[in-house]
Amino acid sequence: MIRIIACGKMKEAWMRDGIQEYVKRIRPYEKIELVEVADERAPETNSDAENELVKQKEGERLLKQIHPDEYVILLDLAGKEWTSPQMADYLDKLYTSGHSKIDFVIGGSLGLSKDVIARSDYRWKLSANTFPHQICRILTLEQIYRCFRILHHEPYHK
Repeated sequence: MIRIIACGKMKEAWMRDGIQEYVKRIRPYEKIELVEVADERAPETNSDAENELVKQKEGERLLKQIHPDEYVILLDLAGKEWTSPQMADYLDKLYTSGHSKIDFVIGGSLGLSKDVIARSDYRWKLSANTFPHQICRILTLEQIYRCFRILHHEPYHK
């Protein structure tokens, strides 16, 4: 089972449609669930302390969704980058080593709390570019789908 646990609601219809398309593509390979937690308002006028409080509150919501037996892959700019084949190989190793529940966690617009970072088992840098956290969901799902295509020796674009 794979879960995408993300902060904030998907506001744009085209994004929701993209997410549903990839969920539909992944389902023949694996059970997948999307979990959204509420995000906090974070005006640009916030102080650093206020922003830390925002990350803390969002982090508590994210952590409530993660079960002790789940392997947590955190989307994090400070993480390590994968090629698609490397990611597929990593997922394959997780499955063969007994990790049948994998969570991909996507924080809010300000990033992640220290507690969420501490709970992660792996920190994945999706890209050197910065994307809105809603688009990260679509990109994550696309990469998961691509991994399953690779693992099942089905065509994919390199």
